[in-house]
Amino acid sequence: MSDISSIYNNVSKAIIYDGSCYDFINTIPSESVKLVVTSPPYNIGKKYEKKTGLEEYYANQERIIDESVRILSDDGSICWQIGNYVNNSEIIPLDILLFPIFKKHGLKLRNRIIWYFGHGLHASKRFSGRYETILWFTKSDNYIFNLDAVRIPQKYPNKKYFKGDKKGELSCNPLGKNPSDIWEIPNVKNNHVEKTIHPCQFPIELIERLILSMTNENDLVFDPFLGVGTTVAAAVKNNRRGMGCEIVKDYYDVAIERTLLAIEGSLKTRPMNKPIYDPINPKDNLEFSKNYNDQPTLFDDKKRIKVFK
Repeated sequence: MSDISSIYNNVSKAIIYDGSCYDFINTIPSESVKLVVTSPPYNIGKKYEKKTGLEEYYANQERIIDESVRILSDDGSICWQIGNYVNNSEIIPLDILLFPIFKKHGLKLRNRIIWYFGHGLHASKRFSGRYETILWFTKSDNYIFNLDAVRIPQKYPNKKYFKGDKKGELSCNPLGKNPSDIWEIPNVKNNHVEKTIHPCQFPIELIERLILSMTNENDLVFDPFLGVGTTVAAAVKNNRRGMGCEIVKDYYDVAIERTLLAIEGSLKTRPMNKPIYDPINPKDNLEFSKNYNDQPTLFDDKKRIKVFK
């Protein structure tokens, strides 16, 4: 493997490894990462995963989580975004299955965030699943949490106290309110401006909220299952350093392209806190994207690591 030491200084913006995270993560120094955020395979037989028995799946997840804890700084966070394992209409919540791995390391669960979205596959033998979960763990009680960076608009921004010593003063924070642990953010489907060739792509807004609240500028963010590069793109877009691994070459190529666009400031994304649906201007709800299926890749070389200076 090439020398990757440059990512651990303040010069490199991002690094993307074309290969397995199980090979790459061993090269990352201990306590060097502020945020590990990822959506690992759900063991349901998608293109990017090999379906295995749950015991083998658990062992593989334990292996990468163990290493993620090792590389995490004392004031850092891990966000494991996960759904359900589905077998013949029976579901097993993977966040519950994996929870003991994090707890054996003494990590502290700060929130079990529910990501709710309105579209997806329609079930026929149970109610349709329309949410996934994000387990947010910290390594210690001294962790980064920048609430002001992710506040959302107040429902009644001009509401004031009507009696007492504060009568006439605003009764809510003028910067906005603290988001609850249920986040309604559209998933990336066909008309979404961020849509690429990946079938299960996270929206950048979801990752931005985690990055802005749990890291500071120039901090290092790592995604072991990078997909088409959403985490790295969100990191560099917000003046952090991003790093990730992707084993599917087509996804790796798209991740390279999206990272370059993010560095240039030209990556198209859905704005944070945009309303889900505007009934007055319904055309504004359609956000057509470029078709990545027909795009040539920007890089067709044999290098397995791309470093962005």
